[in-house]
Amino acid sequence: MKLNTTLKIGLFGIGLDTYWPQFEGLKERLEGYLGVVEAKLATVHPNIVNVGLVDSPDKAFEAGKHFKTEDVDIIFLYVTTYALSSTVLPVVQRAKVPVIILNLSPAPAIDYTSFNAMTDRTQMTGEWLAYCSACPVPEIANVFNRVGITFHQITGMLHNDSETWLEVSEWVEAAKVANIMAYNRLGCMGHYYSGMLDIYSDLTQQYAHFGGHIELLEVEELAELRKEVSQTEIIQRLQLFQETFDIQLDCPHEELEKAAVTSVALERLVDKHKLGSMAYYYKGTGNPENEEAIASIILGNSLLTANGVPVAGEYEIKNAQAMKIMDSFGVGGSFTEYYAMDFADDVVLMGHDGPGHIAIAEGKTKVRPLKVYHGKVGKGVSVEMSVKNGPVTLLSVVEKRGGGLMLLVAEAESVAGPILEIGNTNSRYKFSIGARKFVNDWNSHGPAHHCAIGVGHISSKIEKLGALLGMEVRKVC
Repeated sequence: MKLNTTLKIGLFGIGLDTYWPQFEGLKERLEGYLGVVEAKLATVHPNIVNVGLVDSPDKAFEAGKHFKTEDVDIIFLYVTTYALSSTVLPVVQRAKVPVIILNLSPAPAIDYTSFNAMTDRTQMTGEWLAYCSACPVPEIANVFNRVGITFHQITGMLHNDSETWLEVSEWVEAAKVANIMAYNRLGCMGHYYSGMLDIYSDLTQQYAHFGGHIELLEVEELAELRKEVSQTEIIQRLQLFQETFDIQLDCPHEELEKAAVTSVALERLVDKHKLGSMAYYYKGTGNPENEEAIASIILGNSLLTANGVPVAGEYEIKNAQAMKIMDSFGVGGSFTEYYAMDFADDVVLMGHDGPGHIAIAEGKTKVRPLKVYHGKVGKGVSVEMSVKNGPVTLLSVVEKRGGGLMLLVAEAESVAGPILEIGNTNSRYKFSIGARKFVNDWNSHGPAHHCAIGVGHISSKIEKLGALLGMEVRKVC
């Protein structure tokens, strides 16, 4: 996973300055708790802007200005004790970024026996105030709702609470992915596959939901870059192919050489335009150079996909975005569609022609020769792989009726068994709700026929990403 170090986490605690002269040591104790939160956050992502304990409106305005100046991406608000909502609102209102409220108790419970044995009621009140983080959360939630600030809550304990800190970690991971998408440069090379109406996409909606930049590329540029590849580079790339792939003996050397040339040229294209992902398709008819560039593109695009630049075929821009999201979560994201249904084993066979995410393959990815690319111009070598056996997550970026995007997600298991050995990526997926119901439920949301598949069950992270981006998320299973 390529981490985007531009992500900045804002952190602040809240308290009430009236308390400090009344209850000796309370402020220092709460600041210590805030230090624990910072240390735990730093193990997930080190770039933290901590403005300390905000206990007055003046400090709130200063903190909001500081967060805005530092350009933080997300704010964690640690509720240490009761605090006035007037000391909270100016911080997040000015920063205008997602807010996670941490309602964390310093211990599982107050030691009632020791507490009630205290003889100084002022000291007792100070002790209670160190535990009353839950008290102001409804007040804060009320004000945020009325003002129109979206917030999310984590309720738990400061120590020995794996559930709480898993939640924190997932919010940070989701924020990282949102940040990656905000700065990602998506290359679109060629044109849509004629007649696939479901993949036609409103590019401005991609900007609206994810940010980033979309660079429209010409196939001619790749064809020209192929002419600059040296014989030494070809030999080195062929060696890389041998190390990376399980190249079948019937693969023509001539086709492997073409693929090597294109692979080197692709990397130059990516470097030149600083691409983080790409969608492509081109008929290439009537222009031998363009046709050869596209026909020999699969191995190079598979290498790119495995190395942080996911590539979607058929100019499927929405799915290139889904693949980038999955890859940014560190789980892969291979280009996929329905292949067939196996009612005997209650699985759905899914895969696609063209490049695959070979970093999440079960075993070494095979390279096979194809005399024809079904439904496409050209011939050459292609990859055949299955996604690693075990838990997987499916993600689709769906263009909704009337405009706007949503995220569609499902969890499944990649299972062993026979696949179609046709030189394509394909796997067998078993769903908790059964193959028949999964297909019906997934289709009911109107996704395009492509999706991205990654390893592991990460629907909870995708749901958090949707919350940070203000996008609807639908989970099928």
